[in-house]
Amino acid sequence: MTTAGTVYRQLPFTVRFEWGLDGARAITSGADLAVVVDVFSFTTCVSVAVDRGAVVLPYQWKDAGAEDFAIRHGARLARPRGTGGLSLSPSSLRAAATLTRVVLPSPNGSEIAAELAQDVPLVAAVSLRNAAATVDWVLAALPADAVIAIVAAGEKWLDGSLRPAVEDQIGAGAFIAGLSAAGRDIFSPEALMAAAAFNAAEPHLAEVLRECSSGRELISAGYADDVEIAADLDAGSAVALLRDGAFREP
Repeated sequence: MTTAGTVYRQLPFTVRFEWGLDGARAITSGADLAVVVDVFSFTTCVSVAVDRGAVVLPYQWKDAGAEDFAIRHGARLARPRGTGGLSLSPSSLRAAATLTRVVLPSPNGSEIAAELAQDVPLVAAVSLRNAAATVDWVLAALPADAVIAIVAAGEKWLDGSLRPAVEDQIGAGAFIAGLSAAGRDIFSPEALMAAAAFNAAEPHLAEVLRECSSGRELISAGYADDVEIAADLDAGSAVALLRDGAFREP
């Protein structure tokens, strides 16, 4: 007999999709690869940094030890937006004169990735920028029956509960649509709906990201450039895998 908990694990399917940390815990049973998608802005930041040859160390958002952690690992600490210098802003990472090792705290994507790395053999950071590059790597590196769990990080309401964010559904959908176009199958309905969201948004992708709630929030705060970088579909060539505590190229 199937229990209520079991049905949420999407076990019959090799390509799965869910939201947030609880969703990640539900669908990663037996997964060969977990894909974290946090378009505004963690995984876009990771893509920008890894494209520049840097490694990115994820870190918990509210942990007061971030600065000491960065010093121990010989890395620069990215601080919250608006504090100057490196931050959880893709444009700050792009503008840095040099970039080699970065500690990047994030309230969503970073924490999800760090937890998944404890149980899943491979964890990738995917954004709209590097979705196609990551699909190409999957096709070359993983068997056709590999189980892939895609997690949209989402945002948080003021009470800390999950706010599903359309930009993350679209970013996850870009990766899933790429797998589908390459001939992968056995997608969960949830994964297929994410791919459908991307296919619907792609013809006017930049406008969708500017006009969605998260995009409008960033633009109103003065970070329109971050929205444009996040919407730059397939501009990144680097795959970002979490190995030895840091995202880097395979």
